[in-house]
Amino acid sequence: MWLVAEYEASALFTLKPATATASGGKTLLVPTPFAIKMALLDAACRLEGQAVAAGAWAWLGGLTVALRPALVVVVNNTFTKVLKPRRGEARPGSKHAGYFQQTINYREYAYLAGPFAIALQLSADADAERLARWLAHVNYLGKRGSFIQLQGVPEILDDLPPDFIVVDGRLPGFVLGAVLTQLDDVGEGLSFARANIYSRKEKIELGKHRVLRHVALPYRLVASSRGYSLYELVGETP
Repeated sequence: MWLVAEYEASALFTLKPATATASGGKTLLVPTPFAIKMALLDAACRLEGQAVAAGAWAWLGGLTVALRPALVVVVNNTFTKVLKPRRGEARPGSKHAGYFQQTINYREYAYLAGPFAIALQLSADADAERLARWLAHVNYLGKRGSFIQLQGVPEILDDLPPDFIVVDGRLPGFVLGAVLTQLDDVGEGLSFARANIYSRKEKIELGKHRVLRHVALPYRLVASSRGYSLYELVGETP
């Protein structure tokens, strides 16, 4: 069985790939299973406390995630001015003197047009009622500020609708011109202690606790320029 929740973005979405550097700013077109599970873990901690969230992580982290992407995605390409710690001494009398120095980084922000959906495959030990309540309290995915709104009560379906993409690393078949990407997911060795962002002793290692899964998103690039890229779902008319 699958628990399905439909959302709509209420702000621009941005989420860098797990392999990106601090200065790299390309965004993914969909939220990742890792981001979704971290958001659910956050909701569990806020609603029911750390003890309940820690007990639920054993089944929550291992859930299979499926996605139904938004109908249209417009990616805005931009450069932003940022401050970062200075590596060398500033020139005497310079207006940029101080601890920070100014630099420019590339950033992308995506407008998701229309609703998108998340489906979670319910395992034998999963608590569907709690999971549905946590889904209702997820208000952003990706970087902070990528706000979303739930469009209806999450529902349980026996079979996954055909327009969903299961993020399990397999590519059984995809349309020509699809956007091939990698989405991060929770690895088998990611304990609650490691998932805790306040833990200083145990770190999350990419490829071990945070794994990458290949996905073919059924998008086609319709138009692009120096400032934007427009993607549409294959076979759909906005």
